[in-house]
Amino acid sequence: MKDKVKKTKNNMRYHIAAAIIFAIFLAAFLCVQMRNRGQVRYDVVVFGDSMVGLCRDETSVTAVLGEILQRPVFSAAFGGTCMAVQDEDLEVNYTMALLNMVSLSKAIAADDFGAQMTVRSRRAITDYFAEVIEELPQIDLEKTETIVLAYGLNDYHAGIPVDNAKDPFDENTFGGALRSVLRTMQKKYPGQRIILMTPTYTWYLANGLTCEEYVTGEAFLETYVDKMMEIAAEFDVEAIDLYHDMYRHETWEDWSLYTIDGLHPDQESRRWIAKRLAEVIETE
Repeated sequence: MKDKVKKTKNNMRYHIAAAIIFAIFLAAFLCVQMRNRGQVRYDVVVFGDSMVGLCRDETSVTAVLGEILQRPVFSAAFGGTCMAVQDEDLEVNYTMALLNMVSLSKAIAADDFGAQMTVRSRRAITDYFAEVIEELPQIDLEKTETIVLAYGLNDYHAGIPVDNAKDPFDENTFGGALRSVLRTMQKKYPGQRIILMTPTYTWYLANGLTCEEYVTGEAFLETYVDKMMEIAAEFDVEAIDLYHDMYRHETWEDWSLYTIDGLHPDQESRRWIAKRLAEVIETE
């Protein structure tokens, strides 16, 4: 009986010691995070999806943009993410639920990326997520001159409703989410420059359809683009219409002139996007 009591006490001491060690390491980690918070400055931060985030090398949109501007640019783009919140996000896709732009804007407003720090993607194509998430709390967004929001394609793919006439700030719609994000960002950083950038025209090679034919929900891609341009005017922010201004699409084969797969821009198109964005940024 004495041996059993002794063993129980030893186990309790072990668990207490382990808990203390864990608490020490956690406190040290949080101290480092707090010390590093807001210590890095980028003149331009680009939030978006894989249209700007898939390529992460020196030919990426953000790398070329930084090269043109000769200023630091950070890519906070997460492939596969939406502007809007999806009702089933928390149950079906925990990662995307925390990385849609609505959730990111709320983390920015609260200066708390704790929830995002828990995200761990298991897909090789998104293995850069952890690095981006770790960098975000360290960026001094208050000193960032320009925020770029490049979304819409995944909202279209997911069949997110375009807008809700009864609730213009419905975050489960593309329009409502965009309004919510702009309201949050403008309140947090009044006077900061925000530029919206629409998706490009797209082709779907697997089914031989274009974005003018591919039905994913209640609207075609162009409707999301038009809504983005409408809300840009509503909130007095700038917008770049890549959908109408970038790719020619007179024949099906045009996809190969601009993209690597019908969706994502090739190297030349990425440079074109960067140049177009630089033109707008450099225009007062």
